[in-house]
Amino acid sequence: MAETVNTNQFKNGMHIELDGSFWRIVEFQHVKPGKGGAFVRTKLKGLDTGAVVDRTFRAGEKFPRVRTETKDMQYLYDSGDEVVFMDQDTYEQTALPRGTVEDALEFMLPSSSVQMLLVNGAPTGVQLPASVELAVSQTEPGVKGDTVSNVTKPATLETGAVVHVPLFVNPGDRIKVDPREKRYISRA
Repeated sequence: MAETVNTNQFKNGMHIELDGSFWRIVEFQHVKPGKGGAFVRTKLKGLDTGAVVDRTFRAGEKFPRVRTETKDMQYLYDSGDEVVFMDQDTYEQTALPRGTVEDALEFMLPSSSVQMLLVNGAPTGVQLPASVELAVSQTEPGVKGDTVSNVTKPATLETGAVVHVPLFVNPGDRIKVDPREKRYISRA
């Protein structure tokens, strides 16, 4: 019997099987209205199509859980419609459609290490570390004397990603960024 997971055990990034296909939970929210039963509002991303759909489930509803594995890979290059990775042990190359890794691509430098997600042995996407170090390639200079707390400005990183950073960050600085939330953490 396959392991099941109910809506109380949902976590972001978890994979479930629904209607014969595999879905990744992008985000979820438990809702307990004043009257009536509790329910869970989710945003799911289809692993085969890449489509993101909103679904609502009754609290406690059960689904087959999908076993996922991770494998250390090296990002080689983006060929336009595919992104190519290499297994660091066997040097075997694996290509994924660009749409499945587009969110992570803006935080990956060529030859950086990533973890490839394997669902039932098939590659389905990549998982970035909790923080990545990147150089700021372009940003506006901070105005001297503008010291109000929590004031940010947009900064373009060496990979082309744009994140909001504090005023003291200048071009050429190396910063730590959370790629999942696309936010500045600290100077590197």
